[in-house]
Amino acid sequence: MTTYKDSGVDIEKADKFVEYIKKKLKGKETITPFGGFAGGLALEGFKNPVVFSSADGVGTKLKVAQAVGKHDTVGIDLVAMNVNDLITTGAKPWFFLDYIATGKLELKVLQSVIDGIVKGCDEAEAILLGGETAEMPDFYPEGVYDLAGFCVGVCEREEVLTGEDIREGDTLLGLPSYGFHSNGFSLIRKVLRDNKIGFSDYIEELKTTVAELLLTPTRIYVKELKRIKSEIKVKAVAHITGGGIPGNLIRILPEGFKAVIEKSHIPKSPAFEWIQGLGKVPEEEMFRTFNMGVGMIIITDSTQPVKGAFKLGFIEKGDKSVEIV
Repeated sequence: MTTYKDSGVDIEKADKFVEYIKKKLKGKETITPFGGFAGGLALEGFKNPVVFSSADGVGTKLKVAQAVGKHDTVGIDLVAMNVNDLITTGAKPWFFLDYIATGKLELKVLQSVIDGIVKGCDEAEAILLGGETAEMPDFYPEGVYDLAGFCVGVCEREEVLTGEDIREGDTLLGLPSYGFHSNGFSLIRKVLRDNKIGFSDYIEELKTTVAELLLTPTRIYVKELKRIKSEIKVKAVAHITGGGIPGNLIRILPEGFKAVIEKSHIPKSPAFEWIQGLGKVPEEEMFRTFNMGVGMIIITDSTQPVKGAFKLGFIEKGDKSVEIV
């Protein structure tokens, strides 16, 4: 007699994983209990709601986590990459869904991932509403998993950030990153391979191991941006991910305006200097691959100082572009 388990899919273990998630989410408000075919929430308290959604993953940063056996921080990354995209619209994160695909379901590993996802959702003030765990032997090698996340948010129509009122003289404010976040890891791993540096190696000038440096979780800006929006008028927001400052900031600029980035205003970030020197990576390549220490950019007409932010540049008339000076 041949069973599903004989083929490599353990339904009982998957059920135990669902029970673990239920315990982690006990007491969180939803209409339908976790573990059903779909999750439900009531949309209340809005007069003219606009719903936004985002989808993203963690990329090859997962290879670092899997190589060193540390899995909780990538769960935070998964939430962060989605909610940070979402809040650029003006929406508030509402609920989050995850998709985990693996060759063999390892309970302790995936429980650690879920711990990070739950922590990230709490930080983002979002509800983990549901998800899917797919055990696919022969598709993923043993010890390998992939993550995808999906976030939905909502705001009043008048709160939507369009950037259409950006004008010459507006200020660019930067919010610091926590390092590499979840982008550029294919380049990072190539530089490490070329220099025969392992994840367990100690970086003397940074006083940390390579793994600790790389697995620093992506910063979640939900609460910080909410505070800033209560203090100043925010016209537009860019999340600095793959493509760096030029590739992401240009996405929120209207035609006829360019953003000027004064790189001398960016706080020094030794992690980027280390990888640039190690790989002899050109500065232009660094800026179009990494966030370079800037996780979010806010465009505002306010001139007042904002706690936790630094002046990064300004808007002027010209062809739609991003200039780094």
